[in-house]
Amino acid sequence: MIRFIKKYKISFIIGLIVLTVIGTSIYHSYKPLPENVSFEGEEHYVDDVEFLYDLTFQQGEKTVTEHHIFDRIFEVIEEAEHFIVIDMFLFNGYNDGEKDFPPLSDNLLNALLEKKEKNPEVDIVFITDEVNTTYGSHEAEELQKLKDHGIKVVQSNVEVLRDSNPLYSGVWRVFFQWFGQGGTGWVKNPMSKNAPETTVRSYLKLLNIKANHRKVVITDKTGIVSSANPHDASGFHSNTAFEVSGSIIKDMLLTEQAVLDFSGGGELPSYSDNGNADVIKEQGPIRVQLLTEGKILKHIRKEIKAAKRGEEIWVGMFYIAERKVVDELILASQKGVKVRMILDPNQHAFGQQKIGLPNRPVAAEMVEEGKGNIEIKWYNTGGEQYHPKMIYIKGKEDSSIIGGSANFTRRNLFDLNLETDIKIMAPNNEGIITEMDTYFQRLWNNEDAEYTLPLEKYQDETTLIKKVLYRIQKLLRFTTY
Repeated sequence: MIRFIKKYKISFIIGLIVLTVIGTSIYHSYKPLPENVSFEGEEHYVDDVEFLYDLTFQQGEKTVTEHHIFDRIFEVIEEAEHFIVIDMFLFNGYNDGEKDFPPLSDNLLNALLEKKEKNPEVDIVFITDEVNTTYGSHEAEELQKLKDHGIKVVQSNVEVLRDSNPLYSGVWRVFFQWFGQGGTGWVKNPMSKNAPETTVRSYLKLLNIKANHRKVVITDKTGIVSSANPHDASGFHSNTAFEVSGSIIKDMLLTEQAVLDFSGGGELPSYSDNGNADVIKEQGPIRVQLLTEGKILKHIRKEIKAAKRGEEIWVGMFYIAERKVVDELILASQKGVKVRMILDPNQHAFGQQKIGLPNRPVAAEMVEEGKGNIEIKWYNTGGEQYHPKMIYIKGKEDSSIIGGSANFTRRNLFDLNLETDIKIMAPNNEGIITEMDTYFQRLWNNEDAEYTLPLEKYQDETTLIKKVLYRIQKLLRFTTY
């Protein structure tokens, strides 16, 4: 009898632990979102949207860079009169030293410190992700310097967001999260070999993957929504960004205030306080709308569905894996919409070789299912990444663009990461639309360099195996993309 009771107690305890893990995983996969997360702003009318881009490409044996995004960000910082709010995912100088990377992190740091010294009355807030401290394992030098010079730094509390890996999240939350991540580390940092060593506990938190993945710059004069990080090892990546002014800045501030609200960051400056908002009137031929998190997916699907026979869809993308987007693009192609995509081959990640997931198996499937209306090329990378996250739906008279920080993956589009995109709707004779045409035609047709390579370049006998791996990863939700 005693043996039976002991066995019963052990079974009961094991059963209780299992139920606790399962319940914890379910709750944190579906828990309510904080206010103003998954945001869909109003449409605003503006006269102009500025398209910014970075390109790294090959001209013969020479590597050429055309990088404009951070040059403009530094100008925007200098031009600000009342406030600067920056939300950036990666902000550090870690790299493996295999190239002479542009010092983006130091350049941004110095621009902000110089601005604060020159104009101390300008409020500056810097919001970022805990990836820069390797999830609490060590200090971040750049962030500490900002703090030392009176700039408010807010590390996003992403634990309030939903978990993306349900098979792991319950285990991590029940057994490991309580021990923290700080302390003397001894494990190689996943960021680079010259980054501080980390604790095993940091790796355990990393596996519960979630992030503030936004790349936004807001001032009292303008706002920039981008795919580019001020991260040295990302310094040669090709990226895109959009700059817009007007009352949409209020929406940008509202979505960033949401991060401060659940991260204990206090209050952001108010756009209406600077005297501009009262005189700005909603006018202009271009409509712009701010979208974050899951609302980005809603509008991507809406615009793809609205595309008609004979119209075109262009995609420039680092990661494409989300089935709801993939299936909509296939359906659009099957009804006669011409789909052209420029994708990163998923070959490089901060000095590490990758095997082409998820883009290579997804590309093979889409071309097979597209009835001749889906064409895909790979960006011709040379150790860097083709890092845009942008879709352009070209209609007969009016067109739309959605671009920003969100890859076309579940993690980026299902209210798991924090993401910010801007949607732009304009007549085809507007400058922003002609700039989109010029950008994609230049890359697709290799007008003055070898920007893109044919699909066959990275399709080989392992593609079928990669399809299987991709499907398994999607089923188990245990991925880094």
